[in-house]
Amino acid sequence: MSKHTGRAATAIASIEAALHSLVPGAHARDRDDEGQPKPTVVLVHGAFADASGWAAVSARLHRRGFPVIAVPNPLRGLAYDTVYLQGLLAGIEGPKILVGHSYAGAVITNAAAAVADVKALVYVAAFIPDEGEALGGLLEAHADASVPPLPQQVFQYTRPDGATGTEVWLDQARFATAFAADVDASTAAFLAISQRPVAADAFGEPATAAAWKTLPSWALIATKDHAIAPSLERFMAERAGAHISEVDSSHAVMISHPDTVADVIEQAHRGTR
Repeated sequence: MSKHTGRAATAIASIEAALHSLVPGAHARDRDDEGQPKPTVVLVHGAFADASGWAAVSARLHRRGFPVIAVPNPLRGLAYDTVYLQGLLAGIEGPKILVGHSYAGAVITNAAAAVADVKALVYVAAFIPDEGEALGGLLEAHADASVPPLPQQVFQYTRPDGATGTEVWLDQARFATAFAADVDASTAAFLAISQRPVAADAFGEPATAAAWKTLPSWALIATKDHAIAPSLERFMAERAGAHISEVDSSHAVMISHPDTVADVIEQAHRGTR
């Protein structure tokens, strides 16, 4: 072994040890009560967010012995994001639980139908479309006067092929009220300035599959959601036959109520062993 190879191996071992130290007892707890490996929990964020929003949920799942991946959802449109997620999932061996927040509920619904070893779907304040439904159409058909319109802002840019792309994000000054009303002010302020825009096309593309028709599902409804009407979340969850839980939360439920979200994921695991 060369000097450089030895140093690299030592560095990798140090990193692995450091990561392992963050999850006390991980090797002893990565199997369920029957000795079977626990599924990998795949966390997929929605629009106006990024994978860091899952930090608190991920930490709780790690403590419970679950392997976790928080996916950087491209937010380029339902078809694009679906094939991206399918490609990522193809590289994860063994059983998987897919968790989608908000727009990502549509992504996991679309993607899971063509992916092996998915045990369950978990929807967190999320869209659960049927085949042929677009998210914009669902929002229009189930408008709720008690939920104000999102403070959307639009900008355009020129793509490399010369076409015009249109992106949507939320007005920073009104982000907290619309998205994260029960999150502490400093965190909500950073969420507002770090939000990731979503392609406008994403809300017009129809779903091409509805994996909840063949896979068991769990849904957490945020009863104080001002991004997706709780009544719409409930309608979609009931239609899917999901196991439903509710929490008094804003749309950013994975940040303000991470224990509740982790509990629902645990329920999905226990319900599909």
